[in-house]
Amino acid sequence: MAEKPERRRFTAEYKLRILREADRSTEPGQLGALLRREGLYSSHLSTWRQQRDAGTLAGLAPQRRGPKPHPDAALIAENQRLRRENQRLAEKLRQAEAIIEVQKKLSDLLGIPLPLENNGSVP
Repeated sequence: MAEKPERRRFTAEYKLRILREADRSTEPGQLGALLRREGLYSSHLSTWRQQRDAGTLAGLAPQRRGPKPHPDAALIAENQRLRRENQRLAEKLRQAEAIIEVQKKLSDLLGIPLPLENNGSVP
């Protein structure tokens, strides 16, 4: 199976250099020779000129392809992590309360008094 060719990426510096060369081309055939030499299409120049004229220099840099990351992705991930931790701690608290209840009942059955803490609650 033949490999899929990799998409070309042009740096902002390269695009600006080619645009300067194209703008300096005054003789008939110079622009065509430039495009053939660089392996470009006139649509490249049109797009790059529009981006340059609009002042979107970031548009001259290669763009990442694919879906854009959600702006709140970090907050969503942190929220999910905190919810999982909250569930884990709530389960641990329920387990500790159940153990304390069993200890209270056992001490009542055996007649062993439980020591009170300073705040008056049973440990």
